[in-house]
Amino acid sequence: MIDAKHYNFAFLDEGSKREIRRSILKAVAIPGYQVPFGSRELPIGRGWGTGGIQITLSIIGKEDVLKVIDQGSDDSVNAVNIKKLVEECTGVELTTDSEEASIIQSRHRIPEIPMRNDQILVLQVPTPEPLRIVEPKESVTKQMHAEAEYSGMWLSLFEDLTRFGEISISSEYPVMAEGRYVMNPSPIPRYDNQKLNDSDTLYLFGAGREKKIYAVPPHTKIESMCFEDVPFQTEDFEGKHCRLCGAAGVYLDEIIDEKTGETVYECSDTGFCQKRRERGA
Repeated sequence: MIDAKHYNFAFLDEGSKREIRRSILKAVAIPGYQVPFGSRELPIGRGWGTGGIQITLSIIGKEDVLKVIDQGSDDSVNAVNIKKLVEECTGVELTTDSEEASIIQSRHRIPEIPMRNDQILVLQVPTPEPLRIVEPKESVTKQMHAEAEYSGMWLSLFEDLTRFGEISISSEYPVMAEGRYVMNPSPIPRYDNQKLNDSDTLYLFGAGREKKIYAVPPHTKIESMCFEDVPFQTEDFEGKHCRLCGAAGVYLDEIIDEKTGETVYECSDTGFCQKRRERGA
């Protein structure tokens, strides 16, 4: 347990928070551009969301309401421990309702209920560089972004298409921000890519291990990379619904029923599912 008397509000010192907020402002000014920042040490292992946590700790205030989700769940190990850390060093209110939250920190999902312009979504990112799959050197990928040289990415998508008959990327599907920068939308499923386009809310992306911050401001044009004759497609859940709340037209997790051995579906967004069940009760 963190003793709040021995730490600054939100754990980080004020100088560190100001530096991170300056990086956020730069990222907001240039959608999709990766801004380097001095990633701080936290009482949590790198790779467990330290980039997102540092953003959250730098922007959170005493009046904020926080929701943390991991792959859609409010109760996973990652989500529970992040909530515990932030709550103990800030005392802010926690919620599982995305409509009540002013700040949502997420890993792998964007909430089903569309977010408002008075909310911020912070996404944890393991690998912020989308060109890493075609070029391993950081110095080269920086030059490629500067020159908008994305032929390698287009070739990678084309090779995937010719090999499998479709683009097989299931998550981290590359997008173009404002027609300028190719961006990694974090490990969200393709289904969530469309929520980034012309959204009312501010999306902030933090990669603690890679020391990068980037952003998608409200009403930014975000396009998933695809070909004119091969349109972008998301996961298909047509004819399927959640066995718990009956929801259709949402992102569903496919699971095996332990009793019957049959394939069933449940809402990936557990907070959304719980709210539907409560309203139907």
